[in-house]
Parts: sequence; structure tokens; C-alpha cells
Amino acid sequence: MAIDLTPADLHIVRQTPLFSGLSTAALAGLMEGAAVQNAPAGFCLFTQGEAAEAFYVVLSGWIKLYRMTPGGTEAVIEIFTRGQSFAEAAAFAAATFPVSCEAITDARLLRISARHLFERIRRSPDIGLTMLASTSKQLRLFVRQIEALKAYTGAQRIAEFLLELAPCEDGACTVELPYDKALIAARLGMKPESLSRAFNRLKDYGVEVKQRQADIASLERLRDFAERERAEIMRDHGTQD
Repeated sequence: MAIDLTPADLHIVRQTPLFSGLSTAALAGLMEGAAVQNAPAGFCLFTQGEAAEAFYVVLSGWIKLYRMTPGGTEAVIEIFTRGQSFAEAAAFAAATFPVSCEAITDARLLRISARHLFERIRRSPDIGLTMLASTSKQLRLFVRQIEALKAYTGAQRIAEFLLELAPCEDGACTVELPYDKALIAARLGMKPESLSRAFNRLKDYGVEVKQRQADIASLERLRDFAERERAEIMRDHGTQD
């Protein structure tokens, strides 16, 4: 087992879509070539163009992947948190990282060597087939997320984002925003001014945002709003078709 991997960490790894189809023995074999890595906020795990020698699972904290545009600005590609894996496609292809990676908050990660993965797959090709199937499912999920992101209104994107982060299922709830509003805007494909307008709209649905905290008066009310918005979008698309 990976050094410093606790039983709670192992549970998170087992629930990661990439590994959920593996047998206990296969997963244990992969963990022999893994290591837990601590990444303080602002730490760069890898840079665009660097050889992809490993991939990662987030055990705690938040991680962002980004690219630098020709104009020198940062374009956020994706943000990951506990139970999510990233960089596996580049590692599988023995390619270079197409993006850079930085810890947004203090984070703990499971780093899995690509070389060790290939050795395990050579011994048991079923591991590769299972992980490939999981990767394909993730790709389809990402495509659906992109489609939804393009179709959703700004307020709906934020509502879905808050519901995803909410630590409770119903009633009043306080959500700690994991990163600043500029990064939230980038993550949701919005401009900062559009984010502010969307937050203002959600005030009518019991959402009050103060710095890095969102107070939600009723999760049910916010969920109803998101579902109504989704239904309207689907109806409009159906009319256009």
C-alpha cells in the first residue's frame, strides 16, 4: 500500500470512477507504486509541456488545471477536489502534460507512477481494460458537463455549483466557497461581472454571499429553482428542434 495512505484515503480511492471497477487485489497492486504527496496552496505539481510521468487522485483540497494563452493570461481548464483523478490521459499516452497544475488550497494527493501502472497492466491486461472503460465514462460525463455549461444560465450554473458543495441535504445551509470569486467565474465559464449579477439574482431565492461563504435559506427552494431553469432550457431546445 502507498506510504501514508490511511483507511479513509483508501476508501476515497476506491470510490474514484477510474478505480471503481478494479478488484481489491488489482487496486492493492497499483497502490504499491503510489505515494501520498502534500501540496501547499500555490504549489505547482507540473507544468505544461513536462513529461507526464504520473497521474493523481485528490484526497483532500482543491486543484486547478490551466493553460497560459499566447497573450499571457491564465485559462482555467478544470478544477478537481476529493475523490477525483486527473492527468491520467497524458500518463496513459506516455505524453507531455497539455496543461499546468496548481494547488488552490492545501491539498493531499495520491501520486501514481505511470511506469508502475504499465507494469501492472502488462501482468494483468484486465486492469487496463477496466480503467479504459472508466476513462470513457468520465469523458462522456465531461462532454455532458460542457453541454450543460453552455446551455445553463449564469444563476443556474451557480445554483448547481452551490448544491454540489452543500454539506447537507435539506433546510438552511452554509456553504464555504473553496476558492475566490474570480476562480469560481472561470470554473463556471463566466465573466466576473456576470457572476456578480447571477449571485444578485439568487438573493431572491434565499442565497446571501459574504466573502468566501454562501448562506442558503432553503436548499429545497434553491433546488426547485435549478430544476425549473433546467426544464425551461430543455423545453426551449425542444421547440427549436
